[in-house]
Amino acid sequence: MKSRRKFEKRDFVLFSWTILPVFLYIVLFIAPIGIGINYSFTDWNGLASNYKYVGIKNFIQLFTTKRTLQSLKFTGEYAFFLVIAVMVLSMLLTLALTYAVSPRQRTFFRSMIFFPAVLSMVTIGLTWNQIFYRVLPQLGKFLNIESLSRNVLGSPDTAMWGVLFVNVWQGTAIPFVILLAGIQNVPKDLYESAKIDGAGSLRIFSNITIPFMIPSINVAFVMVLKNGITVFDYIQAMTEGGPMRCTESAGYLIYQLAFSDCKAGFASAYAILLLLLIGVISVVQMKISSKIEVGQL
Repeated sequence: MKSRRKFEKRDFVLFSWTILPVFLYIVLFIAPIGIGINYSFTDWNGLASNYKYVGIKNFIQLFTTKRTLQSLKFTGEYAFFLVIAVMVLSMLLTLALTYAVSPRQRTFFRSMIFFPAVLSMVTIGLTWNQIFYRVLPQLGKFLNIESLSRNVLGSPDTAMWGVLFVNVWQGTAIPFVILLAGIQNVPKDLYESAKIDGAGSLRIFSNITIPFMIPSINVAFVMVLKNGITVFDYIQAMTEGGPMRCTESAGYLIYQLAFSDCKAGFASAYAILLLLLIGVISVVQMKISSKIEVGQL
């Protein structure tokens, strides 16, 4: 009888540990999304315990308010250029370290490329903010280069590119590691067989390397896309949405609406819209890439 009770207790403990990840996923992810969806249909100010349901009014205002439309435009452009720059640079670095660098030097270069990823985004943003404000203008004046003599972050025409440069500089590290792991999983026998058949480097890359790296490319793409659409830290540390709100991203505007303007309901609607955008783009991208079979494009 005692052994049976011990067995039942052990099974209960094992079952509890098994469902713990599911429970944490529901509590930490599903539940907040549900709460956010509920608030997106209200006029909640973020502080009061009482609020009214306003239907889809918040979602309509997202597409009729100039400030939100401007932030959506900036976020779309920023995410587009970030994805292109990071993915291309990550792939080039992956190919360089795989084929153009000796095995003895790979560890050193991997460490150098990955180093920015261990630093805080806020720290990086504040550091580059001072570089753009104090160091580069002085260097431009010394070299008599007019375009370098002005603060990049002080002009509406160049502020986005300054923030984007810093994001690419730090944000390339993790996608690079993901792609590097993906390229190392490509069977070496296929390369040897292709060379024996007379296939050139470009054909080998397009018909063997890329198809086998599709899972890694998917993961890196979704991660970079999410970082671009939800960018906040760099904006907060470097421009605070300026100058003239030209770098006010969707993530930064959501923060301002919720905590500065006391429009938590409206901010929740904006956050749900971003969630849907990331989900739709990710699904479309994965559907397209899943059609690429190994060995075919």
